[in-house]
Amino acid sequence: MEVNYKNKKRYKTAKYPIRQPKIIVWLIWILSRFALMGKEYKVEKIGMEELRPPYLLLSNHMYFIDFELCAMGTLPHRVNNVVSIDGYYRRPWLMELIGAICTRKFTMDLHLVKSINKVLRRGDILSMYPEARYSPCGTLSYLPESLGKLIKMNKVPVVVVVHHGNHLHSPFWNFRKKRKVPLHTTMTQILTAEQVREMSVDQINEAVKKAMDYDDYRYQKENGIRITEPYRAEGLHKVLYQCPNCLTESRMASKGTEIFCEHCGKRWALKEDGTLTSLEGETEFSHVPDWFEWERQQVVQQVENGTYSFEDEVEVFSMPRCWRFEKLGKGRLRHDKSGFALTGHYRGQDYEIQRTALQTNSLHIEYDYCYLRPEDCVDISTEDDSFYCYPTKQNVVTKLAFATEALYQKNMREKRK
Repeated sequence: MEVNYKNKKRYKTAKYPIRQPKIIVWLIWILSRFALMGKEYKVEKIGMEELRPPYLLLSNHMYFIDFELCAMGTLPHRVNNVVSIDGYYRRPWLMELIGAICTRKFTMDLHLVKSINKVLRRGDILSMYPEARYSPCGTLSYLPESLGKLIKMNKVPVVVVVHHGNHLHSPFWNFRKKRKVPLHTTMTQILTAEQVREMSVDQINEAVKKAMDYDDYRYQKENGIRITEPYRAEGLHKVLYQCPNCLTESRMASKGTEIFCEHCGKRWALKEDGTLTSLEGETEFSHVPDWFEWERQQVVQQVENGTYSFEDEVEVFSMPRCWRFEKLGKGRLRHDKSGFALTGHYRGQDYEIQRTALQTNSLHIEYDYCYLRPEDCVDISTEDDSFYCYPTKQNVVTKLAFATEALYQKNMREKRK
């Protein structure tokens, strides 16, 4: 049962992008230069001396500044960026003008594949962020297996862009409070067209994953970067939601330079060099991503032994079009081995949105969604709609993202047997 909208028209994502006008290329570069003023940054090109478009540009993703840094490295060539539909909010005309390719996150979008092919065939750069979301913890997120198939299909060179320091500068869990951090972007040609033709899909995926591996906290330590801002730990509890001391979930909090458990009272300090130190007793994890990955393994265990499930009342907003969000009111969100089920009532009619575990290989989450309200939410998209759900339970969306990936991978293994 679909949502009973008064206007049933959806924004058409299945359209080919225009070829980016040269004046737009230079305008984006100029605006990016202005946006980067006052920031210490470097864009380094590796193995790209003889490279000319067409090629695929794959970038890690930590904040909007990623786009600006990529623009520094691609001038004077035309670039078409793959952009999620929420990036079109109130400005679809502008996104279409700059040649963006619209899609809905973590859906089966066959027209997106055709658009990518069209861009490359006309000799331009196709830029995409295969993690399809901001990195929660400054490390590589899930990369879909279909990425290797896409590369193999198009048979063009592959350039990997890795931004170092962007997460430290604007962490996803507290992006409104910036930090003074030097930014270093590398643009590396990792595969030639000939290598793409000769390699298998699995080999391509492995090469991309290896090239895109990054860890901003390791970058901080190795480069002696000190973050002295007194608010540097505020918001960190959103990714480090489970206490490693008492194992309680969703009772972590943070303030100033400390993160602490409201259940057992244990506290950790985030030091200027990015390491964690317990204020009393054992320091379970001194490296932030190690704590994050430990949480992931806790969820994987629950998925594997069949004990994982989630259900909660949510407030639902949808985005069938680009000009405004539809407020659908209260709903019920369930997530278990079957996948997601969202139910509610709108304009006198019940609706139910279902996404199986195999339809959602990952999950778009937000900690402070700038377009609606500054609280945690998850985005469950179908091929022609997107539903932004605000749970009543606090600090649960990171676990939902872990569980989505674990359930998909478990179902894929069972499907292959």
